[in-house]
Amino acid sequence: MKNINKNTANMLQTKRKHLISSFLMEKNASSQISAWEREPDFLKQNARLLDDYFHERFEKSKVGLRMGIDKSPYAIIALGGYGREEQCVCSDVDILFLFEKKVPKETEVLIQEIVYPLWDISMDVGHATRSLQECVDIAGQDIEAMTSMLDARFISGMSFLYSELMERLRKKILARRSDEFIDLLIKRNRKRHQHFGDCAYLLEPNLKEGQGGLRDYHTVLWIARIKANIRHPRDLEYYGCLSHDEFKLLTEALSFIWYVRNRLHLMVGKKYDQLHFDHQEKLARAMNFNKQNGQQPVEIFLGKLHEKMEFIKQLHVMFLYELQLVTHQKQVRKFKNQTKLINGLEVKKGMLKFVSHKDIPDSPDLLINIFRESARLKLPLGAEAKRVVKDFLHLVDTDFRKSGSVVSSFEQILLEPAPKFNVLNEMLNTGFLVYFIPEFKDILNRIQYDEYHLYPVDKHLLHTVRTIKKFGTPDDPSQTKLCGNLYHELSGKNRLLLLWGTLLHDIGKGEGGGGHSQKGAKIVINILEEKGYSADDTETVSFLVQEHLALIKAATRRDIHDEETSVFCARMAKETDRVKMLYLLTVADSISTGPKAWNEWTSALLTGLFLNILNVMEKGELATTEAVKIVEKKKEDVLDIASESREDMKSLFNMMSPRYFLYVSSSDMLEHIRLYRNLGPDDFVWEINTPPDSDTRKVTICAKDRPGLFSKIAGVFTLNNINIFNAYIHTWRNNTALDIFEVTPPPDRIFEDEKWARTKENLQAALSGAFDIAEELGKKMLAYRSVRPLASERPSRIVISNDNSSFFTIIEVFTHDFPGLLFGITDALFRCGLDVRVAKIATNVDQVVDVFYVREIDGQKADSADRVSAIKAAIKTVLPDTEPQLEERNL
Repeated sequence: MKNINKNTANMLQTKRKHLISSFLMEKNASSQISAWEREPDFLKQNARLLDDYFHERFEKSKVGLRMGIDKSPYAIIALGGYGREEQCVCSDVDILFLFEKKVPKETEVLIQEIVYPLWDISMDVGHATRSLQECVDIAGQDIEAMTSMLDARFISGMSFLYSELMERLRKKILARRSDEFIDLLIKRNRKRHQHFGDCAYLLEPNLKEGQGGLRDYHTVLWIARIKANIRHPRDLEYYGCLSHDEFKLLTEALSFIWYVRNRLHLMVGKKYDQLHFDHQEKLARAMNFNKQNGQQPVEIFLGKLHEKMEFIKQLHVMFLYELQLVTHQKQVRKFKNQTKLINGLEVKKGMLKFVSHKDIPDSPDLLINIFRESARLKLPLGAEAKRVVKDFLHLVDTDFRKSGSVVSSFEQILLEPAPKFNVLNEMLNTGFLVYFIPEFKDILNRIQYDEYHLYPVDKHLLHTVRTIKKFGTPDDPSQTKLCGNLYHELSGKNRLLLLWGTLLHDIGKGEGGGGHSQKGAKIVINILEEKGYSADDTETVSFLVQEHLALIKAATRRDIHDEETSVFCARMAKETDRVKMLYLLTVADSISTGPKAWNEWTSALLTGLFLNILNVMEKGELATTEAVKIVEKKKEDVLDIASESREDMKSLFNMMSPRYFLYVSSSDMLEHIRLYRNLGPDDFVWEINTPPDSDTRKVTICAKDRPGLFSKIAGVFTLNNINIFNAYIHTWRNNTALDIFEVTPPPDRIFEDEKWARTKENLQAALSGAFDIAEELGKKMLAYRSVRPLASERPSRIVISNDNSSFFTIIEVFTHDFPGLLFGITDALFRCGLDVRVAKIATNVDQVVDVFYVREIDGQKADSADRVSAIKAAIKTVLPDTEPQLEERNL
């Protein structure tokens, strides 16, 4: 008998393999759309193969005969995804052996007879053996058990047991405690969303558990089963929970996600729902996505996936609102004390709706006014109102977009505070925003495939608008008063123009290719001219769009202490209000991009540059006489405080460069002099400080200058997992080097002092020649090879400029970070005979940008063509996959 059971299981395995082969071959032989539209059929066929196995095992069961079906009647019930006939390739198979009263002792042998053969073919089968009463008791105590039984489907055995189970669940539990279970489902969903995140905004979404994943759909189904006793998903439409179009779109979304999930299961060889980077490009190829409009196949694939998951998320939210399972009672109470609504609109059950859809053809302004009232009252649109908006989108034509009253309503929406309620999202989800600004169509669900941008372009733009409107509120994400003060000091007109620039700053990405800022600036002119804005206002917004990356690039890639950097930015902005608006946009854009674009260090650099630019704009560019006054004032301050004789100090001043005096504060000079006096015969001394309100460390090293000093320090820091953000190198004329580093602290803060002591020992050994940094870094780099792949692998490139600084050659190296990178580059520069004076480590999408201000040993720029080529060749030896130099607009 055991062999017979095993043969049956093997036959099942063979049939499933044939089904999967057909699934894959069908994809290759037909269009991708038809393949995933047929996905529900594949899931059902997969479930029915299992049904056939259980039918046969029930009919031929020897153990069942011995138990006596009349004395111990039982049924085999499918649960969970198997019960819903959503059986993905490697998903669990959950079954219930249901008995009328007592579970007989022979059940264990029955399990061995039916379930064990499935385990033998490596199927993940979960089973339970319970009586009717046990099922009811457990379902009443455990929400997981209840949802599993809500999906129950009869397979084989005594069908009356299944009917009895469902009747008892409904009468004894759901009829009395339906609200309690629905509340538990909603709370569980919130926790799940918090844990797995919003799939429509994640780089590596969870197809099942994340917000917008399959579990949101299951929750809708479970609540509908509890409230309306629906049996099939199609009943969501028949019972009026969803419109015909909504159910159709839901089916399409589920089909696509199921298809991706099955492909992922087959690729990994097991149940797997997290869509990691290393699977995404493979899936895009397997699903035959092709490059188009400047987007890679993987970006188009992820864009479509995000679109489908966003639809399920919105459907889930709308379903809860429609059934009043989530309410806005505070806003409803507040509304009662406010002014009257615009004619044609009303509030019912805490949601906005149209009094009659028949009013809209004669009053098309209602289509935007309902969003305007939603923003003002902080009330959502009802599900029917959203459907009406979608049905009348054809009225949002050129004349509508030009209408002064319509534009005025949109301006009020832009200006309305939105700390927790962003009406622009609803305008996007209903399609209204795309009709009102048609250029938005090209950025819908447009993915940027890297580890830097968290959101699709359209969502990022709305998120940035929301971020900027939070400045100066308790939820201010900038965590400084500066942004709030600047935002509220702007005139109403400039605040509106800033919000327009924020909404449209990445609109140029819809055209594909590079230069999205310049492309966007031209697109913005067409948008605002259509809406009746003046030439001056249009030019201001166009400027914000074109230059929205200028400040962050300058702050992270240029020496912000160099007046030339501030002068360039001041000349670019021309007006004080413009630079304030550009700063606010830059902060909001960086915060809304993700943690790799915004952190304490980026904030400090950007704010420092901004204040320097304001100073230049208010006081004018520093003339030589002004610079001399600053230097002399600092010297006097140092002389007044220093304990040494004025003659000794003046002698030491002669060793310092004018640049050192200009950019180093008096207090820092005194600290440097103290370190210099303590240097004595040692190779170096250092001081480590923690800047206020910062999670970084400032390491000031005073050392006897020698060739390759900077690269050795960089290498030692890397070996000890200390990352360098910035470095400023000053060399006195007495062969003394003062190198100032801004770095991350060692990873283990508890043993930070011990780590710094070890780092100091390493540096001493390296400078004395007793420690081979290159060899030790080679070992570390080998260990690093095991890290997971990046989202994308852009080729490395090198940009060398002699135009952006009067005194230095600026070298920018774009590449993927790896241990030893900074050491390798600085060592290459040392071998080229270059003197590094400033080093900055920045981020460009999913690459790092190492920027170096260098000079020849004789103090001149490295500006000959042969010299530039030689420097590039030396740096290329330490970089992977270097591409030809790409031109960038000068900063």
